[in-house]
Amino acid sequence: MAKSKLLRMDNVLIVVDDIEAAKAFFLELGFELEGEATVEGPSVDRLIGLQNTRSTIAMMRTPDGLGRIELDKFHTPEAIRTGPEKAAVNELGIRRIMLAVSNIDDMVERLLTHGAELIGEIIQYEDIYRLAYIRGPDGIMVALSEQLK
Repeated sequence: MAKSKLLRMDNVLIVVDDIEAAKAFFLELGFELEGEATVEGPSVDRLIGLQNTRSTIAMMRTPDGLGRIELDKFHTPEAIRTGPEKAAVNELGIRRIMLAVSNIDDMVERLLTHGAELIGEIIQYEDIYRLAYIRGPDGIMVALSEQLK
């Protein structure tokens, strides 16, 4: 039998309380809604190790079709928060997703009008990138990167 190898990263799961706000946030970033469904039943319970699971998922796709984010709103059992909603960047675990954008100033301005929060400042790293950290609904953190060269 051949040794298994990594083929690709399919998606990143983000559990949210307000799926409509999360979808709007990622749509504003330029993601496309690939599909939405409610999942439940014994097979879901066995897969994730919970009981009586029912959740709504929305699959968001990057414009190039290569990256996906799965937004998941748990109806039962309810989602739980184990840390602060506004976790610091240096807290253990997955903290943010970095997204390449063509105009960081425009993107930040658009996201702020939708209730997002700029975490620090927009900075320039040498003459290569401009970078920003943004916090969206349910504390979702994304980093934006604009390549200068």
